[in-house]
Amino acid sequence: MAAGMAIRAVVALVAMLDIAPSAAQTPADIVTRTPIEHVLLIIGENRSFDHLFGLFRPAPGQSIMNLLSEGILNPDGSPGANFALGRQWQAKASGSYSIHPAKTAPFALLPPPSTDNAPTNPPFASVEAARAAEPALPADSYPLLTTGGTGLPKRVPDTRFPAEVANGPFVITRSIAYDANAGDPVHRFFQMWQQLDCDPGAATPSNPSGCRNDLFPWVAITAGAGSNGGPQPPDFNDQSTHQGGVAMGVYDSGAGDVGYLSDLAHRYALSDNYHQAIMGGTGANHIAIGYGGAMFYAAADGSPAIPPINQIENPDPMPGTDNWYTQDGYAGGSYVNCADTSQPGVKAIRDYLNALPYRPFRGGNCREGGFYLVNNYNTGYRGDGTPAPLGPREFTIPPSRQPNIGLLLTDHGVSWRYYGEGWEAAGAASQTTDTVRCATRSSTRPIS
Repeated sequence: MAAGMAIRAVVALVAMLDIAPSAAQTPADIVTRTPIEHVLLIIGENRSFDHLFGLFRPAPGQSIMNLLSEGILNPDGSPGANFALGRQWQAKASGSYSIHPAKTAPFALLPPPSTDNAPTNPPFASVEAARAAEPALPADSYPLLTTGGTGLPKRVPDTRFPAEVANGPFVITRSIAYDANAGDPVHRFFQMWQQLDCDPGAATPSNPSGCRNDLFPWVAITAGAGSNGGPQPPDFNDQSTHQGGVAMGVYDSGAGDVGYLSDLAHRYALSDNYHQAIMGGTGANHIAIGYGGAMFYAAADGSPAIPPINQIENPDPMPGTDNWYTQDGYAGGSYVNCADTSQPGVKAIRDYLNALPYRPFRGGNCREGGFYLVNNYNTGYRGDGTPAPLGPREFTIPPSRQPNIGLLLTDHGVSWRYYGEGWEAAGAASQTTDTVRCATRSSTRPIS
């Protein structure tokens, strides 16, 4: 692996219980075929493996592939003998979208990290205020709600980091406290494909994907979180996307960072080669857990439909720009017709997948005429169970009749429950099998 942002996630994966109840049985009567009676699935999102475990020291008998084992970073977080393996490059992209654009030169230094949307102030000014707002938390949680503010404006260069950061992974907590907020690296479908810089011609036995993982800052400063369909500002520069090189930041588990996760990693298995379910944002990955893949934009009868035009992705660079996507962003573009190779961005990815010797793409969920959600959207239902409004300016996934894990469990008489933030406040305290009509709804706020 090269740079510290290989797309991986810390996610608990579970197998379905094999239960075959009779019609007269209630969930309490069901006897499982194994000692397992309850399965809890926890989604851990938006963190790559090396971001959390790049400096993890395995216990005797464990082996791991990370920044430390590859010599990219030393145990103290300084550049290692193989630091150049994490070097990030600049590129040039015009015309059509490419997941392997022509590279021009490596960065001399990383673009300065930005505060992006990190909060200037902590959530609460005091423990008392936090306890008044959230009275049911464990006592030791309240101090954590009084720290973390950057002390800086949003979307400016983060001056807490050195003015010059070497071109490669860097340890976040050398500059800011472990409980302090930093900027938020972009995590969207076409950006992530491009950041990986995948080329089947570069495939080797040790790197069969041919992905070099060396375009993270370049994509961040050229495309960022997306254009939302708007033109590139005339004064556009490396700071305009408010990203910089923040994606190359990692934590130092050897110095006490991510202590709980490190303890779990020493006690149990560690998924150092697990990749997230789907390239793209939180919403698409939440959906993949429930649906086993992506969801298409559906008409009222459940059949594929065409979403509003401003909600269809177009990662082709706007004329005269370097990689400024035509239609992409949190308020413009999140659906892709992956069955149609004439659609912007689709051919580049499918050509790559079909060129790999192990052929990972064989049609998948690309139903003819289906526009699939690949990034973040609002949930399709409000907390009270009523459908959320739809329209060109409503970035909400419609109700769906696609098969999902909730329906499958219900059909087999297996009780289940979905826990999501904000349900009780929205009048949806009970969320069992009555929510199967849309298993993707998770809260009253946007998925992001």
